[in-house]
Amino acid sequence: MQRLDPRVCYRALATHDERFDGRLFVGVTSTGIYCRPVCPASPARFENCRFFASAAAAQEAGFRPCLRCRPESAPDGPGWRGSSSTVSRGLALIADGELDGDDAGVDALADRLGIGARQLRRLFQRHLGASPIAVAQTRRVLFAKRLIHETRLPMTEVATAAGFGSLRRFNETFQQLFARPPSALRRRGVSSLPEGSSAAQGVTVHLRYRPPFDWPALLAHLAARALGGVERIDGERYRRTIREGDDTGTIDVVHRAERHDLAVTVRFPQVRALPAIIGRVRRLFDLGADVTAIGAHLARDPLLAPLVAARPGLRVPGGWDGFEVGVRTLLGQQISLSAGCKLAEQVVALCGRALGSGAPAGEVGLERAFPSAAEVAAADLGTLKMPRARQQALRELACAALADARLFHPQVTVDETTARLGALRGIGDWTAHTIALRAAREPDAFPAGDAGLLRGASRRVGRRLDPGELDRRARRWRPWRGYAAQHLWAADAAATATNGEGP
Repeated sequence: MQRLDPRVCYRALATHDERFDGRLFVGVTSTGIYCRPVCPASPARFENCRFFASAAAAQEAGFRPCLRCRPESAPDGPGWRGSSSTVSRGLALIADGELDGDDAGVDALADRLGIGARQLRRLFQRHLGASPIAVAQTRRVLFAKRLIHETRLPMTEVATAAGFGSLRRFNETFQQLFARPPSALRRRGVSSLPEGSSAAQGVTVHLRYRPPFDWPALLAHLAARALGGVERIDGERYRRTIREGDDTGTIDVVHRAERHDLAVTVRFPQVRALPAIIGRVRRLFDLGADVTAIGAHLARDPLLAPLVAARPGLRVPGGWDGFEVGVRTLLGQQISLSAGCKLAEQVVALCGRALGSGAPAGEVGLERAFPSAAEVAAADLGTLKMPRARQQALRELACAALADARLFHPQVTVDETTARLGALRGIGDWTAHTIALRAAREPDAFPAGDAGLLRGASRRVGRRLDPGELDRRARRWRPWRGYAAQHLWAADAAATATNGEGP
């Protein structure tokens, strides 16, 4: 298990240091409760405290979540920090619902990570202090508790959304953990909210992050790529259509800087899809990143140090869906960003699904969901204003996505991820690395041949770099070359806006 110095942890607890929020949890033996280090309650005596690297470890040790500091509200702990990439990838897959079944799912999870189930359990125990199943079960309970505290969803829908097999099992779990039924945990502060389903009223969930957080940079990235009818930026608010299976809905995201969170309102007909939707939001806005630790690593290079200092909260924006990222990246090859967006809008107009008369009220300007792989594969792409070779590559990408539902998921290494994508027609090294960065969320993906990266890096060194030289220099930035790329892109965009350079 990850070694935690109890006295250092206790100092963090005694000072309510928010820098440790999500990185450690304290179990109090005299009460049987575990808390965040920012809990407003007076710290327990040192001899009564036990410290854990994850909420799952505390819960597996027999402690129950605190009702005051609400461990489910803590920012995601950087599970990759100081651990193998296997643990990081495993946590991402668990967040996607990989273990929402029984213990047999650990074997399948281990297969996807390229190791044995026994080794996977050993890695989780070493770095998180809990088994993969315990992590999945804790996430389920804490997600349900978040919905109870923050929404007026009926308890049946809370149980369904959190992945409980039955209402009876849901009630038994909460009775066992909290010695009271789930309904007794609902805060009075939400009693004024309308009670109803997520489809009728929408569900607003607050997703915390670890500051600093460069919201303007994220919003600018999304605004530059927003597709008409699919996405809208209204002031400081981001809205878009979403799709899970055959159902469509919308999300509305507002940044609350003073609370270090995003307020995300989801309007969707199937409450069971909420965890997947929330997971997509986290990836889209890169909420799990510990940018302070990443920045400290990158700043060791004099080339990047000024860029990190200028933008300490810079994140790597993701994409909503792997197939959508793949299509948009494929269409954007060797043309300007605006031209690529226009081509993507053609695809949406041709085969995107209209929200229809049942669309959520008040979502003006959101009309269509991005098409699925099946819809693109079945469409007459000959009507699109693009070369025939690109039309064929788009069709083959759709067919590949249909044949392999995990095409855009990370592989064991970033090289395997990009090699798998690069085997498809029309996808070169730049495209494969860009998809890996935005869709597979590979933090070490690095499209060294990108014109913006080359311009940004060349400005820093005072001479023109070629892709090979930039790739060699980027080795010192591993395993976070993707964040280095984001800093270089941001610097290039700023210089282009100031000097009028670039495309």
